[in-house]
Amino acid sequence: MSQRTFSIIKPDAVRKGHTGAILAEIEKAGFKIVAIKKVSISKAQAEGFYYVHKERPFFGSLTDFMSSGPIFPMVLEKDNAIADLRKLMGATNPANAEEGTIRKKFAGSIEENAIHGSDAEETAAFEIGYFFAGCELV
Repeated sequence: MSQRTFSIIKPDAVRKGHTGAILAEIEKAGFKIVAIKKVSISKAQAEGFYYVHKERPFFGSLTDFMSSGPIFPMVLEKDNAIADLRKLMGATNPANAEEGTIRKKFAGSIEENAIHGSDAEETAAFEIGYFFAGCELV
């Protein structure tokens, strides 16, 4: 059954010019891009998005990073989308990511790791709603 997930091409990958290559990897893996846009978010918006991590020590640096330049939030769809995207992205730390994954190819560090992907259906629902209005999800 078709499932939707949420992803962001992060500021480091956008800055390095990897957006097109990452989108190509996503499409090659069979994902349909339902919605995508280029935006810049404020630190407050990044804090709202990552509020589940507000007690974590990396929260400040993460929200600074995510508000440091343009990002590409997107809604993706395919069978088993959440698990398949997480496999395609690779481990959070690119040093531990499998060969061929997006993070192994394009990420520079555990902090600047090129891409975000939802980890569960509830998370995907929140994250999609945070960036996209219903009318944008055609």
